[in-house]
Amino acid sequence: MDSKRDMKDQETERVSKVTAVLLKSRTGEFDLESILFLKLRGIYDLGCIGDCINLERLDLSGNKITNLAPLSSLRLLQILNVSANRISNLDISSCDSLQSLNVAGNLISSIDNIHCLQSLRKLENIRLKDNTYNYTNPVCKNSSYRNILLEMFPNIRVLDGERVVGRGSDLYKLCKDIDETIKAGFYRNGQLPELPGCKPWVDNDFWEIKRSNNAILDEAYKQFNDVLHECRLLNNRATHVISQTERSLSLKNQPKQYSV
Repeated sequence: MDSKRDMKDQETERVSKVTAVLLKSRTGEFDLESILFLKLRGIYDLGCIGDCINLERLDLSGNKITNLAPLSSLRLLQILNVSANRISNLDISSCDSLQSLNVAGNLISSIDNIHCLQSLRKLENIRLKDNTYNYTNPVCKNSSYRNILLEMFPNIRVLDGERVVGRGSDLYKLCKDIDETIKAGFYRNGQLPELPGCKPWVDNDFWEIKRSNNAILDEAYKQFNDVLHECRLLNNRATHVISQTERSLSLKNQPKQYSV
C-alpha cells in the first residue's frame, strides 16, 4: 500500500514540476531550444522552463505557480498568460520582448508590485482583471489603479481587454457610454420598467410571393417556360445523337478478329 502511495506521489511530483522530460514529451521536440510555443497545466514549479530560451508564447494559466523568476532568461518571450495562479511578484523585468501580459486572477496587491514592468518598453497589452472569468487582483480594488497604470506605461494600448489608445479606442468608449446611458434610462428607482410589446416591422404576408395580374407579364412567363422546355428537349436529343456516334466510332476502331 505504501509503495503504491509513494509511486503516486512521485508521479504527482513529476507532473507538478517542469522538467526537460516533461517539456520534450509535451511538445515532441528533442531540443528545448526548439520550443517556440508552450502551454502547460497542472504545475506549480517552473523548474527548467528557462532553458527554452527561444520561447515566444507561453500559457501557464490555471496552475498553482507562485514564482516567475525562472522566466528571466526568456528574452524572446512576446506573449505570457499566467492568469489564475498564486503570483504576488512580477519578477519578469528581463523579458525584453514581452508585448502582452495576462496576470488576472492572482495575488498582486499593490501598484508597487507592478513598477518592475516599467522597463518593458514593448509591453502594450496588460490584463489584471477579466470579468468574463471573474478573475481579478487585490490591486484592482483601488479605484484609480487604471489611471496609474496608464501613466506608468505610456505605450500601453489595451488594458484589461479594453483598447485605450489607437484605432478602436473611441469605439470602446462610445459603446461604454451608450451602455451606461441605456442602463440609467432603463432603471428607475432600482427597478426595470415594463416595456410595451414590440410590433413587427412588416405585415405577416410581406414575404409571400404575389403573382402579377398583368397579362403581359403572364404571357412573358409562359413564353419563357416554353423556350426552356424546348431547350431541354434539344439537349436530350443532342445527348442521344452524341452517344450513338461515340458507340459507332468505337465499333469501327475495334480490331478485326478471325477464327481459325
